[in-house]
Amino acid sequence: MVIKMKSETRHTRPVLDTDAEALFQLIEHCYADYEGVVVERDGIDADLNRYASVLTGIGGQGLVVENAGKLMALVSGAPIAENKYQLKKLYLHNSLRGSGIATELVAEVVSWARNHGASTLELWSDTRFERAHRFYEREGFVRQKSTRELHDLSNSVEFQFVKQLQSNETT
Repeated sequence: MVIKMKSETRHTRPVLDTDAEALFQLIEHCYADYEGVVVERDGIDADLNRYASVLTGIGGQGLVVENAGKLMALVSGAPIAENKYQLKKLYLHNSLRGSGIATELVAEVVSWARNHGASTLELWSDTRFERAHRFYEREGFVRQKSTRELHDLSNSVEFQFVKQLQSNETT
């Protein structure tokens, strides 16, 4: 897939295990906006060291967006039950905010999940990521009462969001 926005061409491709360092850098860049939120390379985020293999092992899919050889975005999804899938990760370089790329990436995961029989797509998002929550709600996800604590270095507590997928829905 090629995404063309704001007179620049960005290429989307499957995530690779060799993207590990670039993934860590992207997520560290995103977390810099939030005091006390850190990447745990050897802890909760260790799956990024070989993220493509991790996703393959659970039947998932991951895509990255590159611009001029730099990794600028990540999206991934995976099944978690027979008809239930999860939007596992969505990270976007700050320079791409408002460009429409996040909407396109979520649409890719929605389409992929639906094509694999999903009727529900869920995600979890840190309670501090309010801008992301507004985005998810615009994309049709509904915040649930459920929360979970990750017991990580960032003291993360996450909200659950759920989107019901219709077979004739386009996004």
